[in-house]
Amino acid sequence: MDDDPKIGEEAGELMTALGLRCDYRDKGEAALDAAEQAQCAKDPYRLIVIDWKMPGLSGLETVQALRQKLGAQPEIVILSAYDWSDIEEQARQSGVSGFLTKPFYRFKICRLLNELEDERREPAEVKPVITDFSGCRLLLAEDNEINREIAREMIASLITVQLDEVADGQAAVDRIAASPEGYYNLVLMDIQMPRLNGYEATRQIRKLNRRDSKTLPIVAMTANAFEEDVRLAMQAGMNAHFAKPIDMDRLAEILRRFLSNENSDENLPE
Repeated sequence: MDDDPKIGEEAGELMTALGLRCDYRDKGEAALDAAEQAQCAKDPYRLIVIDWKMPGLSGLETVQALRQKLGAQPEIVILSAYDWSDIEEQARQSGVSGFLTKPFYRFKICRLLNELEDERREPAEVKPVITDFSGCRLLLAEDNEINREIAREMIASLITVQLDEVADGQAAVDRIAASPEGYYNLVLMDIQMPRLNGYEATRQIRKLNRRDSKTLPIVAMTANAFEEDVRLAMQAGMNAHFAKPIDMDRLAEILRRFLSNENSDENLPE
């Protein structure tokens, strides 16, 4: 909910790109009506993002009204272009779950969603940083700048590691070919990229005349998780596969498995 249609449109596009259904309202009253209708239709909103400064019902007044009508759910997040520390206490007391600062970037949404998910977990389920892998090097091959930023933020929240980035498959092949043997410990490879796609880039890496060309772990990142996608990844010489948008638990599992050399025999490509 924001009175600026441009911000609403941009936010909607980002949410949709993350696989989320998204509705936009430009006034607090309209947001209240939409939330009540969704509740009655048994298809309630799981997250409502509200601009702090709104004409008519303010962000705070809208939050209070939503909590009165809907109770403890859904999560309600305040969006502000300013430092929200001055309003945090008042907002929390009104039922706000979290905060987002403008401009509205996708990695901020991902980080917020992960934070909200962590807060909902039982304390025993909260997973700490995996470990210190500061001696390891990871190569991320992803052509979309926002996706690279999201992956960078998520990796940094899990481990300490040296991360290099390239924007296409050919650049990934060139970077590995130019590096010393054993330089990289893991490659995260997007599939749909210019110059060389992830499958072909992996095939070329596997053909390099160097001792680590067959053993370097390469993990596919795709927009789909169908059996065919997994099969194509394995046929290209990849070691594993996960779907986008990136799931934090799955990413943690991949990093732990390959950087810790767990099940090292299983990590070899077929």
